[in-house]
Amino acid sequence: MRRSRVGLTFDDGHVVVTAVRGPGRLEQFRLEPDETLAARLATELDARGLGRPRVRVGIDRSLAVVKTLELPRMASGRLRPMVAFELERHVPFPTQDIRFDCVPVGDAPSDTRRILVMAAEGRTVDGALRLLDTIKRPPQSVTAACHDLPALLSRRHPGGRVVWIHRHGPHTDLLCVDQGAVLLSRRVPTGSDAELAEEITRSLPLADWPECDAIWVSGDEAERMRVALRRGGKRAPVSAPPFGRAGARLIARLPIRRRGAGLLALAVAIGRRRPRLNLLPAAGRPRSMTWTHRLTAGLAATAALLGLGMLLAHGHTQERYLARVSEEIRRLDPGVKAVEQLGAQVLQQKRLLATLHSVETGGLRPLPVLRELTELIPTDAWLQSLAMDRQGLELTGQATAASQLIPLLDGSPSLERVEFTAPVTRVQTKEQFRIRASWEEPAPSRAGPSDGADQ
Repeated sequence: MRRSRVGLTFDDGHVVVTAVRGPGRLEQFRLEPDETLAARLATELDARGLGRPRVRVGIDRSLAVVKTLELPRMASGRLRPMVAFELERHVPFPTQDIRFDCVPVGDAPSDTRRILVMAAEGRTVDGALRLLDTIKRPPQSVTAACHDLPALLSRRHPGGRVVWIHRHGPHTDLLCVDQGAVLLSRRVPTGSDAELAEEITRSLPLADWPECDAIWVSGDEAERMRVALRRGGKRAPVSAPPFGRAGARLIARLPIRRRGAGLLALAVAIGRRRPRLNLLPAAGRPRSMTWTHRLTAGLAATAALLGLGMLLAHGHTQERYLARVSEEIRRLDPGVKAVEQLGAQVLQQKRLLATLHSVETGGLRPLPVLRELTELIPTDAWLQSLAMDRQGLELTGQATAASQLIPLLDGSPSLERVEFTAPVTRVQTKEQFRIRASWEEPAPSRAGPSDGADQ
């Protein structure tokens, strides 16, 4: 009940309007009929912010005739003409000014059908519709108010064959309800409790019931009537109707005064949008989908769902493919990184080889010189740096006796003019030296670049 649901009923000449705008949100007010009724009703609806929803109209049971007819089986298109012809013997008003609706009910022999019919005078229905037309509110349905009482029941109620007694003011309505559907309704005299028990017994054959499974009592003086019916020796259990949780919350908000009439008005407001028996002319009813419309809509929805399913399946396939590709990339990633690392090492080796090749082609061959110096220099000396260029080489290092290195290097076939280029200094037990030597002619290798190699 997200949108407002509005019901309009009549109680002792008063107009009762009930609006339900959500769980537990109920508004109900009464208006006296006069020449300004339409204006006052429109003002009340606008002041409460109810918008312009369709209004359900519930007429008093005394203004309608409800009968169960047994008719020969016929095509559904001929049902209403046959019922209209048969109603002439059952209604107390002219059949040319009649509003009626009918619905098949129950089981019957194969050659007959039981039809539940509701009929009312045209002026009764038209008067309510003129009121709604004046206040610019479209009608939803017109039915007997007591027929909407099952809308208040819990969806989990035990069901079965139930006689429902509802008293509102000086009036008492009796309903025969089977599995939540009204099969029969009567306006019974509001007399003694014994007379009420007799009316219950008299109503069972009319509904073609041998017995009932339960008796429900609601409305004004409900508790007193329940106690009286129990004392009357009824074999069926007597109790209050099993109202649903939402219905019970709304019922608790009804005014204490005229609780029975308020309960009827509430049932009309929250009743079915398409009641089984609707006295509203077919031209004024809300449009409803036929079985062909439903079939077409179902086929269209099925096609749309199939198309959506194909798109989702295609997307799912693509996602799975991308997931496999990503998984394969993650699996190959370590190998790729190893190959990249190996490629970087190969590139570094190539650069080193290119450097050595350039040194060799430039005329400077350091490896033979290094081998010769390793053989000449004693083991108690070591070199800190070695620089070679076209003119010669320069050695820096430490030795126990630096002066002994001069004759050793001077005896090399590759060196000449060996001399200290800086004073010899002592560092702890060693002597720090710097020696310069020239290449002996002919030079051991062609002159190369002036780049140095440190050791």
